[in-house]
Amino acid sequence: MSKKNNNGKKPAKEFVFQKKNYLFLFIGIAFIALGFILMSGGGSDDPEVFNPEIYNFRRIRLAPTLILIGLGIQVYAILLNPHKKKKE
Repeated sequence: MSKKNNNGKKPAKEFVFQKKNYLFLFIGIAFIALGFILMSGGGSDDPEVFNPEIYNFRRIRLAPTLILIGLGIQVYAILLNPHKKKKE
């Protein structure tokens, strides 16, 4: 059985998120992807040789920070209510 309102018409289907939410979701995904791309690499072709590039600033500080920022943007995008009106 489908729910009907008083007019006998079915209620209009609506997405949970609006355009603004999806924009922030994609921005967050881009930050997370960039963080993982910056974290990759730095290995050595020869397992007997140690490569100190694995501990550089980009892989230890920058990439995890970008991932955490991206996750924060994702949380914001989920909690964002685009229908909320500003108080004047």
